[in-house]
Amino acid sequence: MWQRYFGPMARIVGIDTNPACKAHEAPGIFVRTGNQGDEQFLGQVVAEFGIPDIVLDDGSHHMEHIAKSFLYLYPQMPKNGVYLVEDLHTAYWEEYGGGVAKPDTFINLAKGFVDRLNADHARGVIQPDFITRQTFGISFYDSVIAFEKGDVFRKEAPQIGRQ
Repeated sequence: MWQRYFGPMARIVGIDTNPACKAHEAPGIFVRTGNQGDEQFLGQVVAEFGIPDIVLDDGSHHMEHIAKSFLYLYPQMPKNGVYLVEDLHTAYWEEYGGGVAKPDTFINLAKGFVDRLNADHARGVIQPDFITRQTFGISFYDSVIAFEKGDVFRKEAPQIGRQ
């Protein structure tokens, strides 16, 4: 499906813990077996295929794995990259490390990323970081969060209402 969407020249790299998924390999489609929450494994995939332009995280759906993958891959992605995390309804399910009040669910982490996206406007309360400098936008959808990469320089907002 993804090869039809992105075209025959796209290189699709899938990661799964189930070795049987290797049967889905085809020209331009590669499958590597491992855990998305294992930075060493992700490093091996990146060493073999390079940093991805697009990530669609449809992995384990466990909050810890999603966060580890994102924090490892996203800062390395090129400008104009897109990082999507789907099936985030699991952020509310305990068996996936979720829960409405749990601060480390990916949805709650991403809510904090919104503040970091706007750090330049926080008058020093929030320090700029890789989210501030490498993200054009964060979009929330039903069970999906999309991050748009880009080189973002210091933002200067007009000082409205200040004397």
